[in-house]
Amino acid sequence: MDVSLPWWPTFRTDETTLCKFRHLLEANGLNKLFFDAINRVMVATGHMMKGGTIVDATIINAPSSTKNADKARDPEMHQTKKGNEWKFGMKCHIGVDAGSGLVHTITVTAANEHDITEAANLIREDDEVVYGDSGYLGIQKRPEIRQNEHFSNIDFRINRRPKSLPKVSDNTIDWERYIENRKSSVRCKVEHAFRIIKCQFGYRKTLYRGLKKNENRLYAMFACTNLYSLAIAGRKPSTT
Repeated sequence: MDVSLPWWPTFRTDETTLCKFRHLLEANGLNKLFFDAINRVMVATGHMMKGGTIVDATIINAPSSTKNADKARDPEMHQTKKGNEWKFGMKCHIGVDAGSGLVHTITVTAANEHDITEAANLIREDDEVVYGDSGYLGIQKRPEIRQNEHFSNIDFRINRRPKSLPKVSDNTIDWERYIENRKSSVRCKVEHAFRIIKCQFGYRKTLYRGLKKNENRLYAMFACTNLYSLAIAGRKPSTT
């Protein structure tokens, strides 16, 4: 049985056309404009609530092979050690709305850049509370935070390392650990955004050379991540 559709176009977009289109997006910063436009709509419709931000970063691996025309790895990518494993690539830093879990700010650096160095770029001007993992301990002492009138008054709720928590007896309520668990219950929202781009969208490794090209792609992916998150939230049954 012939299932072909006579009205369906028979042409195929070749790789050169797609590459030129991607270059136009990069040259004009259209992916960032797309990301910002979606976020403005979410703020206007009340889906993104300002006042609190969760900051975090994740490493995106890059090809470490030197089997290419330059016989070298990407010079803008660097290696870093995470746990007992060495990784080569870039680091994606995001600021997530504490109320909705939607991504509002993105920055990209080499993988060897510490998380805390980009924290100030992820905080919004009207944020009153900032959540982060133990990698952001001491953020209040950073000069870009202390010297900023607004940032210096923010309530930074940073998770402490588990080993630094005091031990209590079995019959005593561990209030210190309870507070840390409450922080983690809010901070976990940032992990959902990373899960979507890595698991749902399959972005576990960089596709292009250079930070700028990959940053441009991340703007489009996180814009789609926000829309995906809203779609998932809309399918959840109401509890009221």
